[in-house]
Amino acid sequence: MTSLNQGNPTRTSSSSAQGSTNSVGMLNRQTAPLGNPGIGIAPKFVPTLTEEDAVIQARLLKALADPTRLRILSLLSRHEGEVCVFEIVESFTLEQPTISHHLRILRDAGLVDCRKKGLWAYYYVRRDALTRARDVIEGLA
Repeated sequence: MTSLNQGNPTRTSSSSAQGSTNSVGMLNRQTAPLGNPGIGIAPKFVPTLTEEDAVIQARLLKALADPTRLRILSLLSRHEGEVCVFEIVESFTLEQPTISHHLRILRDAGLVDCRKKGLWAYYYVRRDALTRARDVIEGLA
């Protein structure tokens, strides 16, 4: 069966074992179902990391994979104790909402935490999370 679109002639065919072409000319590949393809055959390689652990570790590593967030962590690590959010903002050329966004990502990943004191939030590094990040990376080596 051939279908013509205005300005873009595209051929579609019925499904076959190799796949089919859709209306925009892209190949739809048919894949085997996930899991063990044969009965009673164990997979040769099995990941030691659970899906849930992988998601948690990826969130941690993604939080570290940004130059601004690394600089924020560096600033917080250099100053033992807590740093007020306005002092963090003063140290960067970015606006306060952008710094707050990066701090939220670092908090969600468990790398930093904060303590509210009146109107201000004071941030600090969670050293245990940095140790965990190091352990994740070393586990891959």
